[in-house]
Amino acid sequence: MPMQMGFRWYGEGNDKISLSDIKQIPGVTSIVWSLHHKMPGEVWSVEEIAEVKKQLDEYGFNMDVVESVNVHDDIKIGLPTRDQYIANYIETIKNLSKFGVKVICYNFMPVFDWTRSDLEYELEDGSTCLIYDEEQVAKMDPALGELELPGWDTSYGEGGLGALLDQYKDIDEEKLWENLEYFIKGIMPTAEQEEVKMAIHPDDPPWGIFGLPRIITNTENLDRFLDLYDS
Repeated sequence: MPMQMGFRWYGEGNDKISLSDIKQIPGVTSIVWSLHHKMPGEVWSVEEIAEVKKQLDEYGFNMDVVESVNVHDDIKIGLPTRDQYIANYIETIKNLSKFGVKVICYNFMPVFDWTRSDLEYELEDGSTCLIYDEEQVAKMDPALGELELPGWDTSYGEGGLGALLDQYKDIDEEKLWENLEYFIKGIMPTAEQEEVKMAIHPDDPPWGIFGLPRIITNTENLDRFLDLYDS
């Protein structure tokens, strides 16, 4: 059987690599995609998903893997509004399933997604890579609103990030575990019904940053996570 691969694509207007470029890579049959304009908690509509399918169909790509459908911070904090956001997430799972999506990636990192201090660090051979300089990051205070790192959500209005961080002040690792379990038990019956696999992204970096807890960080915690729901 010939090798089959998926390729991450950030969408028309967002990615300097086109679908035509990707089509030239031998063995790529699938596009790992997302609706990058959607805010966490919003329902992904059938019409929006259909538009991506139309784009991929032109080049013969399937769309069976999504990375990511982001989880709203109200769910991670455990606010009363989380039930509506979980209902929205369930609707998104159903809508994606209609188009053959079989894997949905997500993460449960508070506030900040994957975090790096530099996206274009130059190595000795002239190539570039992503790096995390712990000393550089430790000097930063996101609450001041003056700093930005790759992977940060820049959608917060003035004062919004500070207010969100304040909501997390009483959320430790155990509370985050409770809220993750609530989310998992809320969505998994639908995921099973729609035959969609939920793929959690390990916390990146796998330790707490800026005073915020992270829990998907090591083998022990992955085992604990898998025990939250038997599926």
